[in-house]
Amino acid sequence: MKLVRYGNPGREKPGLIDADGKLRDLSGVVPDIGPAQLSPAVLAKIRKANPAKLPLVRGKPRMGCPVAGVPKFIAIGLNYADHAAESNAPIPKEPIVFMKATSCIQGPNDPVMLPKGSVKTDWEVELGVVIGTTARYVSRKDALSYVAGYCVINDVSEREYQLERGSQWDKGKGCDTFGPIGPWLVTADEIPNVQRLGMWLDVNGERMQTGNTKTMIFDVATLVSYVSKFMTLQPGDVITTGTPPGVGLGMKPPRYLKKGDVVTLGIDGLGEQRQDIVGYKAG
Repeated sequence: MKLVRYGNPGREKPGLIDADGKLRDLSGVVPDIGPAQLSPAVLAKIRKANPAKLPLVRGKPRMGCPVAGVPKFIAIGLNYADHAAESNAPIPKEPIVFMKATSCIQGPNDPVMLPKGSVKTDWEVELGVVIGTTARYVSRKDALSYVAGYCVINDVSEREYQLERGSQWDKGKGCDTFGPIGPWLVTADEIPNVQRLGMWLDVNGERMQTGNTKTMIFDVATLVSYVSKFMTLQPGDVITTGTPPGVGLGMKPPRYLKKGDVVTLGIDGLGEQRQDIVGYKAG
């Protein structure tokens, strides 16, 4: 299933994309798509609904983050060997784990706002993993059974804040609007091999990133198992799993986003995003 949340910010409704690509309203089946709706039992209930009998949503409403009330936004750094190389960083012996502030989460096509005074805001197409069942000290063998589904994420990053303002990556990762998620949450049963997904990102129509999840250093099962040893993973938690090469930081000379740029990105089977880059606005 392709599950969505659509409508104005803070007032999104649950929806489903049917086999014809049409948006259907799920409000009569579930109140929202959030932690309480990601369990196997509730997903099975949604699956039983006949899409043809669900109300058709006309027009092209805004898409919000497909998961409401994300408890934790967990990120993995340098998880593609070629990206580590372009960043002049060693290949990690264990996954690098940091957090993105949940306040940075937004819809997949909402504008990305440059932080006040920023000159090094960068792009990163990433596979997002959404947890459906509480996971604590899970084995790699069982890890994927705790996953509700997958989505596209742009792990927008301010490199000066991340790398030149101390050792805490979080400072460059959680700025407002730096977490576009969606357009859909694709349930795990529709992704037969999560380690064979092509991914791409363009800036102003120019291809910057081309990659595939098969080149991850630590695969999704390893990441879920690993993170569950350090913190309890809860339904609705999102893990963004690293980016392939082609980020602005790795270019010679480096290239960063500026007001007026347009970023588009996507992953096979998980949909596409589009963000206009706008200047800082107080409030």
